[in-house]
Amino acid sequence: MMSTAPDSIDDNGNTFGQPRHNWTRPEAQALYDLPFADLIFQAQGIHRRNFDPNHVETASLLSIKTGGCPEDCGYCSQSAHYDTDIKATRLMDQSAVVETARRARDAGASRFCMAAAWRNPKDKDLDRVCEMVSAVKGLGMETCATLGMLTEDQARRLQQAGLDFYNHNVDTSPEFYGKIITTRTMQDRIDTLGHAREAGLKVCCGGIVGMGEQVGDRLGMLMLLASFTVHPESVPINMWNEVKGVPVNDTAERPDPIALVRLIAVARIMMPKSVVRLSAGRQYMTDELQALCFVAGANSIFIGDVLLTTKNPQTDRDAKLLGRLGMTSKLDTAAPAEAQIAVQAAV
Repeated sequence: MMSTAPDSIDDNGNTFGQPRHNWTRPEAQALYDLPFADLIFQAQGIHRRNFDPNHVETASLLSIKTGGCPEDCGYCSQSAHYDTDIKATRLMDQSAVVETARRARDAGASRFCMAAAWRNPKDKDLDRVCEMVSAVKGLGMETCATLGMLTEDQARRLQQAGLDFYNHNVDTSPEFYGKIITTRTMQDRIDTLGHAREAGLKVCCGGIVGMGEQVGDRLGMLMLLASFTVHPESVPINMWNEVKGVPVNDTAERPDPIALVRLIAVARIMMPKSVVRLSAGRQYMTDELQALCFVAGANSIFIGDVLLTTKNPQTDRDAKLLGRLGMTSKLDTAAPAEAQIAVQAAV
């Protein structure tokens, strides 16, 4: 007999790919526990109703200010609390940022994200970031920034400068959050997301798996994101990258590949109109695992050799994989291999 999702899920319009904001834990768990074929079938159907199933969005990420962050996030190489061999740097010059963005565009990236290791930006630094945003926007790219916590005024200034997306991850479930971070509350993060939304910015918000959390925590993170009045336009799913000297090393456990695909599928079903991005940790994933994630509803990746301070698959590997799968992206029309980007942490 064919298995299906519980009636309570179907009755809420989920099978038609309409966003919901009232998911319960039993519903999320019931989805996750479906027979694999049934879960993927449902996720792929919803994906096809909302996106081109054969297209993958490509984005690029640059650390414009690296290290020295006063937060104690237990997974992060850039925290000043831990000895991780990452040297703190000053904010990059605008010309270097724009040139890197240009190379990213030529290599096939359609979105460029600028990241700074701050608890919150000072207004004088935000002036410079706003100038960078405007310049990158002038290259014809979508712009994204992740700068820590924002005030309402700072969010408005970024929007006026041409910023499209603001990234601020919730990282994990509310229940597990206190085990990895003490210097910033979950509510602090939600407040910043609210400021970004009120300023007219699109929201990029997801989290990290593999830090020692349980499946229930991963589902709790998705439930939190899906409870927002407007679902995040982008939902990055990061696999924790091994980092020397941080506390998460003591608890980390890489997710089982099938468990990761299940999580991607549940994210697609719970947030049907959001772009789901395979973010950090792809260097640990086989091509076959990434292909399964695309079938489950992931439709975005970061390209470039480096993500902030950790490794990422090379752009030519991504282009070959998408070609083998018959999937389209900006990589199809990108510059030759010798023009590929080298998105490096600032030094």
